Amino acid sequence: MLLAAILTLSGCSTLRLAYNTAPELVYLWLDNFVDFNEEQSQKVREGLAGWFGWHRATQLNDYAALLARLQTQMPEPMTPALTCRWMDEIGELLKTGFEQAVPTTAEVVLSLTPEQLQHVERRYAKRNAEFRAEFLQASPKERLEASVKRTIERVETLYGRLDAAQRERIANGVASSPFDPELWLAERKARQRDSMQSFANLLAERKAPKENQLAAAQGALRALARRVEDSPRPLYRAYQEKLAQYNCAFAADLHNLTTATQRQAAVLKLKAWESDLRMLAAER
Repeated sequence: MLLAAILTLSGCSTLRLAYNTAPELVYLWLDNFVDFNEEQSQKVREGLAGWFGWHRATQLNDYAALLARLQTQMPEPMTPALTCRWMDEIGELLKTGFEQAVPTTAEVVLSLTPEQLQHVERRYAKRNAEFRAEFLQASPKERLEASVKRTIERVETLYGRLDAAQRERIANGVASSPFDPELWLAERKARQRDSMQSFANLLAERKAPKENQLAAAQGALRALARRVEDSPRPLYRAYQEKLAQYNCAFAADLHNLTTATQRQAAVLKLKAWESDLRMLAAER
């Protein structure tokens, strides 16, 4: 929902430190996933440095401007349609970042070995086990409690402490949500198989001219991203739309439950994030 997307853009209270260390942290995460060789490591590090340099110079002020506009909205009521529009705007910013990463990512994908693809498959399996532990607890009661806890923590990150009545409304809203972790996990696994097949197909064509390989790899990455955004599986596509609409309405309802004091706390939090982003952009 909108709150989760805002937190994706804005991070936490240590936003500036996190952003400045992000190239190394992202590299370590990717290396753990793929197990790069020396040549790949250099390519990935250079690519990350270039991407974050571009992002700092061209994107952070756009994020800051979005947070500034959100501040003016916070004291006012929200509607589901308005919440969805904010979500769409955030999504467009993230798409721009993805597109900038495509060329270097394509080069790295074309350099992968069969052993590295096997390593990626093992990491997928580990991530799926972690997903089960976080979202698929043994009983429905435990799942609901964990989901309510996550939601309350996110809301309180922005608005501050909630009262008992607000917490109860959140619990009721989460219980009514169409969110289905089993279906989500099945879709994740289908996407993983899709990506592995796409990578294998690209590696099988490495005898083609270099420029043809790069064009094919970039096209494959963009196609994967489109299938993530708009699943080719009708059941999940319908679920995505239903969940998105519910989350927009739920986020608007949560906002409208907040007090003037809580909304002011949200304004101050967004203002602090905006300031951090503008300082980061100026540090380039």
